[in-house]
Amino acid sequence: MYRRPTGTEDLLPNQQPAWRFVVSTAEDTAARFGYGRIDTPTFEETALFVRGVGEGTDLIEQETYTFEDRGGSKLTLRSEGTAPAMRAYLQDGLQSAPTPVRLYYVTSIFRYDRPQRGRLREHHQFGSEAIGEADGAMDVETISMLASFYRNVGLRSVALQLNSIGDALCRPAYVELLKRYYRPHLDEVCTNCRVRFEKNPLRLLDCKEDRCQPIIAQAPKPAEHLCSGCRDHFERVQRLLTALGQPFTLNDRLVRGLGYYTRTVYEFYGTREGAQAALGGGGRYDGLIEELGGKSTPAVGFGCGLERVLLTLREEGHETMAAPGIDAYVCHVGSEAQSWALQVAGRLRDHGLRVVTTPSDRRVPAQLRQAEHYRARYALIVGEEEARTHTLSLRSMATREERRNLSLESVTQLLLSSVPDPQ
Repeated sequence: MYRRPTGTEDLLPNQQPAWRFVVSTAEDTAARFGYGRIDTPTFEETALFVRGVGEGTDLIEQETYTFEDRGGSKLTLRSEGTAPAMRAYLQDGLQSAPTPVRLYYVTSIFRYDRPQRGRLREHHQFGSEAIGEADGAMDVETISMLASFYRNVGLRSVALQLNSIGDALCRPAYVELLKRYYRPHLDEVCTNCRVRFEKNPLRLLDCKEDRCQPIIAQAPKPAEHLCSGCRDHFERVQRLLTALGQPFTLNDRLVRGLGYYTRTVYEFYGTREGAQAALGGGGRYDGLIEELGGKSTPAVGFGCGLERVLLTLREEGHETMAAPGIDAYVCHVGSEAQSWALQVAGRLRDHGLRVVTTPSDRRVPAQLRQAEHYRARYALIVGEEEARTHTLSLRSMATREERRNLSLESVTQLLLSSVPDPQ
């Protein structure tokens, strides 16, 4: 028996309503903030991620799905959403659009990582990019949009953590200070931190290993070594969030995992404790477009894992949404009645109704059990007499009340007049 690949999931019919609710809420929230949808290819040139994300990051070193196609091109499945969006911004002429350019996406992400609850090797992300505005108010807008999404989807308890990691002017000096602090402790830290020390020192602050916690606790803090520009920017972000009534906590260990971040970084956490409590986050990446070959252009955005949102909704006790039932199940008695039953089903569907019919001869009780399985509002029964006169018998599945010798037109109007409002 074939099985799905490790770290992937099937999205079954009974799971679709909750999934569509979360996706449509993301789309609606982005539209309310004036963001337009962008969809990029499932794979990109590998160099885009290496250059944009950073060669020393865990994502590039360990987690991408990379392959060579028949033409010899080295390609990578989409491992994050920002670099492809920035590539599209440069390639497709979005630089000429009024700034800031506001983009969002709901897309699949592929990472070869240890599968976790709410984080799969193929997972889905709601992300945004705001390009062309350096003011801290733009950071606050993306934070507000992600906070609004969590509220709109129904999460009751979501906490925001905030930090600043400086920019190209002040971060190099901080990184050297951090390395000087860590150098005497390299024999005490975990193996991964020894690698981070050489390739991505900021990630030293993000280690979750117990043995590294006492060392992290005494490490110099990024926000205490900002240049005046970064400090002013960070203070403005905090003032605006306070003015909006958005609570936040400063976390001097928050650095994010991708190499392109500058200045503001943030994450939202749910009610669960532990490493997997993070729901999503983002920050500013003012140097990324220039790194990809464009002019120096500020940008800020976020990424939010949708599977983790669904998991948190379930953990908070939200009721599982049921798949919508159908409007009618058309039963037929005998092969001669089947032709009229198929015509009835087709005409009802042409009016936008959801209709199922039996493809083979079964006894009426068995067909009515199928109607219950589909949670049909009505069963339409076609026997030899109905087939001859082109009429229908109609049974309410809720009350079991039955009406006979109805015309197709009257049944159509009855079904249309009682269609429930979409949820």
